[in-house]
Amino acid sequence: MLRHSVILKLKPSLGADEQRAFFKAVDSLATLPNVQKFEVLKQISPKNKFEYGISMEFATQEHYDFYTNHPEHEAFIQDFWLTSVDDFLEIDYQKISY
Repeated sequence: MLRHSVILKLKPSLGADEQRAFFKAVDSLATLPNVQKFEVLKQISPKNKFEYGISMEFATQEHYDFYTNHPEHEAFIQDFWLTSVDDFLEIDYQKISY
């Protein structure tokens, strides 16, 4: 299992309609093949500057790679991410055994 998380801050210049369009586009990523446990979250800690989180899981690295290279994901990056996101942190996790 691989958990893919992106923590982000939107550009301050984004209006309400642009934010709604961004999150509608984010939600569409949940329909791509192999995406599991998809969530969009509001970040509430005062300890960092980020505002939102997007989290999803994939059964294998190959499933994640397929998602990353999927034309709809790439279009989302070009059409929404690059124009809407001010800053972000991307983290990919795998469970550890000890």
